[in-house]
Amino acid sequence: MKTKAPLLLVIAIITAVLLGACAPAAAAMADYERGVAMEAPSSPNMSFGGEMVAMDSMEESYGGGAASAPQAANAERLVIQNASLSIVVDQPEESMQNITALAERFGGFVVNSYLYQRTLANGLEAPSASITIRVPAERLTEALDLIEQDARIVQNRNLSGQDVTAEYTDLQSRLRNLEDAERLLRQIMQDAEDTEDVLAAFNQLNYITEQIEVLKGQIKYYEESAAMSSISVELVASQAVQPITIGGWEPVGVAKDAIQALLSALQGIVNALIWLVLYALPILLVLGFPLYLLVRWLRNRRAAGSKPVAKRKKR
Repeated sequence: MKTKAPLLLVIAIITAVLLGACAPAAAAMADYERGVAMEAPSSPNMSFGGEMVAMDSMEESYGGGAASAPQAANAERLVIQNASLSIVVDQPEESMQNITALAERFGGFVVNSYLYQRTLANGLEAPSASITIRVPAERLTEALDLIEQDARIVQNRNLSGQDVTAEYTDLQSRLRNLEDAERLLRQIMQDAEDTEDVLAAFNQLNYITEQIEVLKGQIKYYEESAAMSSISVELVASQAVQPITIGGWEPVGVAKDAIQALLSALQGIVNALIWLVLYALPILLVLGFPLYLLVRWLRNRRAAGSKPVAKRKKR
């Protein structure tokens, strides 16, 4: 080998530095939310194979450490916006086709669509549909407004947003670290002369390459999700929400009127009881109690006056 340090030791150093570089990146994400800039402490030098190696230069070559903090602080916000709608339309199948055309016109696409039959309370079946599309995030509100124009009733509208700036920045930092390690391992493989050393570096290179592909996939997912917003639409046929009608007679309406009349009657009874307890009863007590005492006194006096006087016996 041309390198002074054993190759296996060099590979171990690369792995350790990679793991150490991911931790400051994750810590930088937490400080990013608080708007705090981080400063990396000075790293000591270490000796390998009798040769002094500056750890600062190794971390700098991998793009790790405190360098990720300013990048996180200056990163542009990455927000994933999604929406869901539940609307009532006359023809769900036709409306689903209109939404498909809308997505294509806006430069988006259909994720999935589903048309099915719903059984109503009267035993009849009505068509229903669901569709999920993706449109450019900057045209999300415009797409929602156009979809609602085709609706008779908008039953539900929900908008949600997820800020993935910290996760996205952390993934980019980890990707740079792995790419730098990949270049270094390829250089080591070119300089190595022993077969075992080449195989060890090759195995480590395969692992790092796999991790790079995984990170690239995650980064691509975040970028595409933020660029193309998702809209999920539930389409309900208008006849599914109309009241049951039998020969012009609507039993649902009659039942509603009967319940309303019952509630009005109960309300009148409760109001009368409240007036009786809080208004009439205190007045009756104030006026009735003295009257009761007067009547009782008169009865007692009359009873006392009507008793015969006992005659004394003569001796």
